[in-house]
Amino acid sequence: MCLAVPARVEELHEFDQATVEVGGVRSKVSLALLDGVEVGDFVIVHVGHAITRLDVEEAEKSLALFRELAEKLGESPDAIYPGVS
Repeated sequence: MCLAVPARVEELHEFDQATVEVGGVRSKVSLALLDGVEVGDFVIVHVGHAITRLDVEEAEKSLALFRELAEKLGESPDAIYPGVS
């Protein structure tokens, strides 16, 4: 199963690449599917590609839901998705 999660854009790189962060975990992703992404934006990342942009409020709601799900399952948030805690 694949999971798409909100991530904050930390750095922009050449060739439509960016470094994003989720809960302290940094990853390099492709921005090829989106235009106009800037540092500080939140994007939904799925299998290494930013597939949409979303506002801060929606990103925070989604991350809170991941934490809540983990708690209900009696797991660390990292068990549901690494870096969400």
